[in-house]
Amino acid sequence: MSIIKKLWWFFRLEKRRYLVGILALSLVAVLNLIPPKIMGSVIDGITDGHLTHSQLLWSLLWLVLAALAMYLLRYIWRMYIFGTSYRLGQLMRRRLFEQFTKMSPSFYQNYRTGDLMAHATNDINALTRLAGGGVMSAVDASITALVTLATMFFTISWQMTLVAVIPLPFMAFATSRLGRKTHKAFGESQAAFSELNNKVQESVSGIKVTKSFGYQADELRSFQETNEMTFEKNMTTMKYDVMFDPLVLLFIGASYVLTLLVGAFMISAGQVTVGSLVTFITYLDMLVWPLMAIGFLFNMVQRGTVSYERINDLLEQESDIQDPEHPVTPALNGRLEYDINDFRYEDEETLADIHFVLEKGQTLGLVGQTGSGKTSLIKLLLREYNVNCGMIKLNGHDICDYKLADLRHLIGYVPQDQFLFATTILENVRFGDPALPLSKVEEATKLSQVYDDIMAMPEGFDTLIGEKGVSLSGGQKQRIAMSRAMILDPEILILDDSLSAVDAKTEHAIIENLKETRQDKTTIITAHRLSAVVHADLILVMQDGHIIERGKHEELLAQGGWYADTYEAQQLEMEDSDEK
Repeated sequence: MSIIKKLWWFFRLEKRRYLVGILALSLVAVLNLIPPKIMGSVIDGITDGHLTHSQLLWSLLWLVLAALAMYLLRYIWRMYIFGTSYRLGQLMRRRLFEQFTKMSPSFYQNYRTGDLMAHATNDINALTRLAGGGVMSAVDASITALVTLATMFFTISWQMTLVAVIPLPFMAFATSRLGRKTHKAFGESQAAFSELNNKVQESVSGIKVTKSFGYQADELRSFQETNEMTFEKNMTTMKYDVMFDPLVLLFIGASYVLTLLVGAFMISAGQVTVGSLVTFITYLDMLVWPLMAIGFLFNMVQRGTVSYERINDLLEQESDIQDPEHPVTPALNGRLEYDINDFRYEDEETLADIHFVLEKGQTLGLVGQTGSGKTSLIKLLLREYNVNCGMIKLNGHDICDYKLADLRHLIGYVPQDQFLFATTILENVRFGDPALPLSKVEEATKLSQVYDDIMAMPEGFDTLIGEKGVSLSGGQKQRIAMSRAMILDPEILILDDSLSAVDAKTEHAIIENLKETRQDKTTIITAHRLSAVVHADLILVMQDGHIIERGKHEELLAQGGWYADTYEAQQLEMEDSDEK
């Protein structure tokens, strides 16, 4: 029962509610003994011919009172045991979600979305059942069994009681062996469920790609293979699950046979009455549930143990990025200094010899071919990764000396693959601060040149945009994501290729708005279209993780290198497009 020790923190937290529930459950177990006793007395009264109307009415009254009391007590224990178990699910989901928000990108490279979803749903549901049904089964099985056996032993016949319990040790041994098989099978079925979750999530997310390549039939076959594998694992688990009840009933049946044989002999010997035998058999029948509950308990403990181990593996993961023990406060914007000798992703060199300074209020342009290291520079500033060799300073301090939350509070980030939530445009734009007034939202959308597009929609800012903004064009999604960052007026604004889906005219208008509104704040822009960075105070040309050119627009044109050639080619392309 190591799982009970691991969850003891929760049982201590909710001990009052559990104690009330256990007390109510215990009283139900005691009251359950009354009806069989009354029935036995009535049968003996009928057999002896001494039963009166008054005795029969009193017996019926006691039966009704016992039924009403058990009804009330059953309601109480269900509310206080089952109801409290849902609190465990709530706490564990909060811990998991909090853990997810703390983890670095490397964590999400090792765990897929569907797998994490399975932990937050299926595994936590197994823990909830253990904290509810498991506790109920353990308490009810033990108390009902002990009280019933004690009543049978001391008030009816100790000989019949000893004979009736002979099969029970054999049943305990068999269910224990079966429980170990269930543990292994359930672990495999949970892993299969995670795999199925991943498959569904990836298939739904990539449905457009699947259709565009005409890959529906192959994708369906691939899904069916995963689905069949999950089904087989679940059937293996179910095979062991369904063996519990028949196994318990087999040993209970043996107890019935032994009881009837010994009981018939004792009645003929005058040692017990017919009513006492009926009461004894009724009590024996009441033991069926506790013994079956032991099977349920084994089942839930095995499932709960597997699920807790899977969840705990996630909770024990530590992020690569940690807050310093003694952080510098407050975190303030200032001179930004990159002094990176080397940075690697998994031993593969990504950046080398990156050295430059950007003063507060200046604009940095990062350009270069795809894979040249532009986004890696930004991820290091966001501290999604730590610099392997070197440092990045902000306002004279290594960014690793700031608390993560304080550092990121300074930054507004619009990534390449911008993510929009499946809610309204209004809620997406003011995601960072839901209390912002509509006037601020309108101002931000005007700066990003998307206000007119929104107003042209039937429901305006209340338009639902669907999952990941599926109802919007690429340019609209980019500009709404920009509005979300710009509305907070961050000290450092990062636009990571965030103007690629807008036309040149819209791009020019956005850049002009940025120049006007961010004169005292730092801006970093990565772009493939060089017109987005011509106004920058410093432009860095990246290639294979190195800076191959640097300077202002005019200086780079004069150098006649990659920047000059690319700019000239893009200008000719734009002129050809305008002529057409």
